[in-house]
Amino acid sequence: MREIVRSDVNCEWAHSGIVEAGDFVFINYCVGNIGQSVENQINGAFDHLIERLKSIGLTLESVVKIDCMFRDIWNIPLLEKVLIERCNGNYPARKSIQTEFAHRGGEEGLQFQIDAIAFKG
Repeated sequence: MREIVRSDVNCEWAHSGIVEAGDFVFINYCVGNIGQSVENQINGAFDHLIERLKSIGLTLESVVKIDCMFRDIWNIPLLEKVLIERCNGNYPARKSIQTEFAHRGGEEGLQFQIDAIAFKG
């Protein structure tokens, strides 16, 4: 069995931002531009995801699945716009869910988060 590699570890929150296991990489809690518009937060989350992918030698094209969490699920069209702009037709499988984020800032704070699975084979 190959080694499982954990990086971008946050001991205070007790989680790893990146976990490499076999040919797959699990990336969680990608957020950005908190407190700004939902579209800016979606773009910020993708910037964060791309930064994490780059840290392990991957690109957005390697992402095969994303879970998108919204404070307001009716903002899905903003996500679709960003995916069209960034993915060049290489869209990952995705799931979108609505959640009440347990994040300081309440309704004016975190509006969007991405978790992703990438293939590195």
